[in-house]
Amino acid sequence: MEQATALVGDLTWHDERRGLQQARPDLAGDVVLWRWDAPSSYHLSVVFDDALQGVTHVVRGRDLYHATPIHRLLQTLFGLPEPIYRHHSLLTDENGEKLSKSLGSTGLRALRGSGATPSDVRRRVGLDRLLAGE
Repeated sequence: MEQATALVGDLTWHDERRGLQQARPDLAGDVVLWRWDAPSSYHLSVVFDDALQGVTHVVRGRDLYHATPIHRLLQTLFGLPEPIYRHHSLLTDENGEKLSKSLGSTGLRALRGSGATPSDVRRRVGLDRLLAGE
C-alpha cells in the first residue's frame, strides 16, 4: 500500500457530514485485492461497480469508514470518478447487534411478513436516528 500511495501523492475524499478528509491508505498495510478462490476482493469490486453504475454518492455504515482511503487510492490508480461519501451509524437489532445477511439477521421480507409496518422497520433499524441527522 505504501508504494501505491507514493505513486499518487496526497489523497483526500469528501464526507458529506465531516467535510474534506485526508486519505491515508498506507495505514491499512497490505490489502488483499485478489485471491485464488475469489474473482476479486470487496475493495476492488466496489470501486469498479460504483464507477460502472455511475454512483455519485456512497452511503455505507461507519464500520466501512476506514476502507474509504483504500477505495480512494484504487479510484485514483484506475482513473475512476470520486463519489461523495456518507457513513451512517450501524443498523442494529433490538439487542444492539449489527444487522447483516452474513450473521443471519432477520430480513426485510420476514419483518414485513410478520406484520411490521414501514414505520416499525425504520425505527427498528435506527433509520429514524439517521433521518434526524445522527
